[in-house]
Amino acid sequence: MRALVVANWKMNPPTFREAKKLFEATRKAAEKARKSNVVIAPPAVFLRELSKRYRGSRVAFAVQNAHWEAGGAHTGEISLRQAHDARAHYAIIGHAERRAEGETDDDVRKKVASALALKMTPILCVGEKERTDGGDQYGVVREQLRAALADVAPAKLGGVLVVYEPLWSVGKDTTMDPREMHQMAIFMRKCIVDTHGDAGRSLKILYGGSVDEKNAGAMLREAEVRGFLVGRASIDAKGFSALLKVIENA
Repeated sequence: MRALVVANWKMNPPTFREAKKLFEATRKAAEKARKSNVVIAPPAVFLRELSKRYRGSRVAFAVQNAHWEAGGAHTGEISLRQAHDARAHYAIIGHAERRAEGETDDDVRKKVASALALKMTPILCVGEKERTDGGDQYGVVREQLRAALADVAPAKLGGVLVVYEPLWSVGKDTTMDPREMHQMAIFMRKCIVDTHGDAGRSLKILYGGSVDEKNAGAMLREAEVRGFLVGRASIDAKGFSALLKVIENA
């Protein structure tokens, strides 16, 4: 089964010229990969121009963030519907950096429901801000999952990807131990089975948090993950290509 690798470029690169160059390098690496499917999430301002240039089937596109309303008085926002019209078939929702800027569980719930209504695939991110010895992260993740998926019928759950993405590891040099990720994946699956029944058993879980070619292989081998949400390493063309090669050999 192919791993899903989501390249979240965040607010990079600074110009469209550089975005085209990065996209071409990523596309070439993706088309060589046989064990990965690649989704690129560029800044929204580049989304339409990049997507309309690509007519292949090995790369898909995601929006990094979008509003659940189709339109209206929301200055500075773009809607999921607009992103879908720009050929984004995936939507990153609830990213740790968005939550840190005030995105609530209720906002996340509305975005997940709106994306599914548009037949987009939500890439739902959950995870704690800080790791404690008391195991508080499990309660945080349980509540985030419960809130985000409250409006999702069990029959629709297969259209949702869930990323475990602890804020303490995002953009840092610290990544999670694969054995701990395995435990978290089992816990997440149990949470969804509790709320959505047997549909939760096939939940697709990804890992996000300083993923690169040094740690991706161990995560795939030792943790119950189906792929990655990649930030910093996705804007380094050589590093991203190396990550895909690691997946080929995992």
